[in-house]
Amino acid sequence: MDYEIAIENAPSTIPGGTGLLLIHPSTGETDRIDTDFLKTDTDRLLVISTRTTAREVQQKLEYYDVDETKADILDTLSVERGYSRRSSEHVHYVSAPDDLEGITDVAREFLEEHDGKRRISLDSVTELAYYADEDRALETVEKLLELLVEYDAVGLFHLSEEVHDEADVEAFKRLFDGIVYLDADGNVDTDF
Repeated sequence: MDYEIAIENAPSTIPGGTGLLLIHPSTGETDRIDTDFLKTDTDRLLVISTRTTAREVQQKLEYYDVDETKADILDTLSVERGYSRRSSEHVHYVSAPDDLEGITDVAREFLEEHDGKRRISLDSVTELAYYADEDRALETVEKLLELLVEYDAVGLFHLSEEVHDEADVEAFKRLFDGIVYLDADGNVDTDF
């Protein structure tokens, strides 16, 4: 199944099973690209957040007019930081951002439980590597990409380039079918 994507300088559609890597500066404004990706041609979406809490993700989705009734959120921060958590049918928690097995399990359950066009956003791979380490983050991204193929879904994975050394960035890039480059001025370039 093909998915429309609303990313400038990119193909208009990508096949199911495709993972996109969004490479951006640490100060880059990624919300527009992320939410355009999530709300286009989508039946269900999962936001895996290692950078912000579920409440902040909900605010972002609302601000950018993403249909929240289609959204599931995996909050990896709130438990570890002792924040109050309001569990609901569509908000999930794992114990910490380095609970990589828990993250993969929630993604698998999301894909198993929902039909149609499904999208996953992981914001961010950089934070995952910060909490876990580069090798474990790389392994988790590989597992998530395998799930996209297995369930004919698509995903967008955020990576803040200057935080990682060049070899690690290249290792992540090799895993992906498409790369989206966002610069500090908001310009977008792609490599598919």
